[in-house]
Amino acid sequence: MHVPDGFLDAPTSIATGAVAATAVVLSLRGARRELDDKTAPLTGLVAAFVFAVQMLNFPVGAGTSGHLLGGALAAVLVGPWTAVLCMTVVLLVQGLFFADGGITALGTNITLMGVVTVVVGWALFRLVLRLLPNRPGSAVPAAFVSALVSVPVSALCFVALYAVGGTADIPLPAVAGAMLGWHVLIGIGEAVITALTVGSILAVRPDLVHGARHLLASRELTVRTSPLATKGRAS
Repeated sequence: MHVPDGFLDAPTSIATGAVAATAVVLSLRGARRELDDKTAPLTGLVAAFVFAVQMLNFPVGAGTSGHLLGGALAAVLVGPWTAVLCMTVVLLVQGLFFADGGITALGTNITLMGVVTVVVGWALFRLVLRLLPNRPGSAVPAAFVSALVSVPVSALCFVALYAVGGTADIPLPAVAGAMLGWHVLIGIGEAVITALTVGSILAVRPDLVHGARHLLASRELTVRTSPLATKGRAS
């Protein structure tokens, strides 16, 4: 999904740059409420994981590429504000040092992959959790749905931007078909990876999953006393 230079006109690129800059500023403030001794180390690991999976690109057509995005996963693990910062750092490194996405399109790429996927993913995650039993395991199907939908929604947003300010000599239906078709498939793969990752972390360290912390807090601690101990006190 990395958009190259010159694929969108200047007004559209400037507008998405403003959106990205605003999101980063707000995230810098919001992340203060999410980062703690547990979240900070995990944030670096999440950024590294997203960086690795996004480097595996394959061409979609017309100069664009497809790959896993990771926004929903980042939001579930470290919180939405911190996730935006993670995605922004990844996209900056990719664009500046690996020529993955255009420099003038950084705002567009951050908006599509670092803001839309996180916002949509987190909103869907919270919505699905409301419909499921109030237990930590519910975070796994909720994460699956959030990743599944956030990827094609991001692709759809790109199609909308192309309709407004696209400069390539490619018909809009062709761009829409290629982007949505491929990213629906990518969304399925990302949903599986996201659910497996969240489930694995929940199994060993559920306190590290930001999206499930309130579910852990609602659990009651039950202390079971063995029959032998009860018999010993009675005697």
